[in-house]
Amino acid sequence: MNLWDDPRVIKGMTAQLAERCRRIAAGEQPLGWKLGFGAPAAMTKLKIPGPISGYLMQSALLPSGAPVNVKDWIQPVAEPEIAVRLGADVPPGADTATARAAIASLTPAIEIADLDLAASDDNVDVVLARNIFQRHVVLAEQSRSGADTTGLSSHVFRRGKLAGETDTPEALTGRLPDLLVHLANLLHAFGENLTAGTLIICGSTLPPPLIEPDETEFTHRIDPIGEVSVRFVR
Repeated sequence: MNLWDDPRVIKGMTAQLAERCRRIAAGEQPLGWKLGFGAPAAMTKLKIPGPISGYLMQSALLPSGAPVNVKDWIQPVAEPEIAVRLGADVPPGADTATARAAIASLTPAIEIADLDLAASDDNVDVVLARNIFQRHVVLAEQSRSGADTTGLSSHVFRRGKLAGETDTPEALTGRLPDLLVHLANLLHAFGENLTAGTLIICGSTLPPPLIEPDETEFTHRIDPIGEVSVRFVR
């Protein structure tokens, strides 16, 4: 069964996109999309064949180094991600070559989420309706043109020290063109499309760390592109 035929996904995406439409009608500007729960262990836990998706709004976008007040959050999470900016549409049914050619640039990113619900296979609809816990996306100032991830390595710093790294940043998420093909088909099933100019954050390059009460900063560096950071206040 395709992900978009799953009754849990149909219910959750219908609710999620209705809220997105309400926010746009109220004057907010869309930014793009996010993919989540795409690591093999997460997909097994949720009993899904591919990552699920949420939306991003311009109001959630923060510059590198910005403060985020997490005082009243249940469980802050910082995910080191690669952000993809599209230079062309990715239509439903596109092949990976088309998706790869549509990628204009890659940017180091951090997604900030509030894990206020334990996700499981019996509440996928609720997770989707809550937009997969999305709160903010923080983008680096530096980007690299094109879709080539050859030679990229992802490094996470917590409390000013290296806390994790990988030289295979697509190992947990899957290959970026494959993700775009999947996302284009998923969104199309619910009346949306992947269009030029859209930003997509593609999932955590390392297991996403839970931010502890004493943490005040988090940095994600993708060599050789650049780094992005966020500060936590309470």
